[in-house]
Amino acid sequence: MKIRVGFGYDVHRLADNRDLWLGGVKIEHTQGLLGHSDADVLIHAICDAILGAANLRDIGFHFPDTADEYKDVDSKLLLAKTLEVITEKGYVIGNVDATICAERPKINPHIPQMQKVMAEILKISQEDISIKATTSEKVGFVGREEGFAAYAVALIEKK
Repeated sequence: MKIRVGFGYDVHRLADNRDLWLGGVKIEHTQGLLGHSDADVLIHAICDAILGAANLRDIGFHFPDTADEYKDVDSKLLLAKTLEVITEKGYVIGNVDATICAERPKINPHIPQMQKVMAEILKISQEDISIKATTSEKVGFVGREEGFAAYAVALIEKK
């Protein structure tokens, strides 16, 4: 059995008149994240971790922000396409571990739904998707509530 690990990181700035999407779940908040797609920072970090584990570059390579087809796209579609890309290379996902960094709103109440949504897309158990939330203790751009960051690692296995 061959296993590989990948790391992903993403940031997006907060902006008015945008919906806040995290882990494929719409969360009520006064602002949303700004990006070419729906700016789901958590899914983007997870895509990068999965792609990196397979040595298949990053989300920007596969889904460039210069492509009109990805303008305002639902990041759940990017996650599904990421799974297709690694499946074609003979890999399956073992597990994902991710952390969202945000001051507000509280993320913890939404984690079970995020796990459910992403487990269905990735065709793995909810127990194989760990999501944690933290603040930056008012330090840096996250602490000043200018944006969110997300980190992720993914373990993949060759079938």
